[in-house]
Amino acid sequence: MAKTIDEGFRLLKSNLEITSLQSSTASTRQANVRGALEDDFKILDSFLTGSYQRNTMIGPLKEADIDIFIVLDPKYYGESHQAALLASVKRALRKTYPTTPDISPDGQAVTITFTDFKVDVVPGFYRKGGGFLIPDSQRGRWIPTDPKKHVELWSAANKTHNGDLVPLIKMVKGWNKSRNLMRSFHLETLVLSVLQGVTISSFPSGLRYVFDKARAKIKVKLPDPAGYSDDVAAYLTNVEEMDKIIARLEWAYARAQEAEQLAASGKTRDAFEKWNLLLKGYFPAYG
Repeated sequence: MAKTIDEGFRLLKSNLEITSLQSSTASTRQANVRGALEDDFKILDSFLTGSYQRNTMIGPLKEADIDIFIVLDPKYYGESHQAALLASVKRALRKTYPTTPDISPDGQAVTITFTDFKVDVVPGFYRKGGGFLIPDSQRGRWIPTDPKKHVELWSAANKTHNGDLVPLIKMVKGWNKSRNLMRSFHLETLVLSVLQGVTISSFPSGLRYVFDKARAKIKVKLPDPAGYSDDVAAYLTNVEEMDKIIARLEWAYARAQEAEQLAASGKTRDAFEKWNLLLKGYFPAYG
C-alpha cells in the first residue's frame, strides 16, 4: 500500500520486476536446454534473449515466456526446411524431458511448458552480413534478426532516458498484459518510437504521453530499430484488430488524464483508483 503517487509508482516498478532468484532459475534453465540439445546438434552458441535479456520482461515469471536462442552449425540449415528443423529440436528435447507434458513447435520456436514457466527454444544460424536467420515454419521462410543488437539498442535508449525507459516499457506492458492487444516486441518498439527525442519527466505523465501518441503511431508501419523488418506490426492483418487497439488506447489515455488531474487536485485516493484500472494487479492500493 502507498499514500502518495510517487510511492505508488515506486511500488508499481517493484511489482513488475523479475526477482533475482527467478533470474538465476532462467540462467540455469538455459544451460540445461543447451545440454539437452548437444547430443543431437553441433551448437556454436546459446544465449538468453527476448524481453528477458532486454530487461523488459514483467513478473510474475510463471506467466512469462523465456527465449533461449541456440545457434546451430550451418550444416543443419542445408539439411532441413523450417518445420523439419523445429521437429528435430522437439525430438531432441523430448529425450531429456520425457515427462514434460507439453513440448511443441510454435512457428519460430519450440515451446517447453515447465511447471514454473515456459521456455521458447529458438534455433538459428549465423547470417552472412551479420545477425542471424531463424525459421518461420508457418510461412516456409527464414527470418533475419539480431536479438543481440536489440539488447544494445534498448540499453542505449534506456541510458538516454536516464534509466526511466525500461521501467516505463514495463508499465505499458503491465497495462497490455490482461488486454492482450499487442505482441511484446511490437509494444516495446512502439514505446521506444513514441519516446524518441522526448524527456520522461515522471512515470504518470510518461504513461499518459505514450497512450496519447501511440494512437496515431499504431496506424503506420513501425520498422525494426535493428533494420531487419519494415513493420514489426505486420501481424495485425485486419481493420478490426487495429480499431480495437486504438479504442483501448483512447480509453487508457482518458483514464491517465483523469488520474493526473485528480492527483493535482489533491484527490490522491481517487487517482489511485484510476491507476488501478489501468494497471490492475500491479498498481498498489491506497492506504
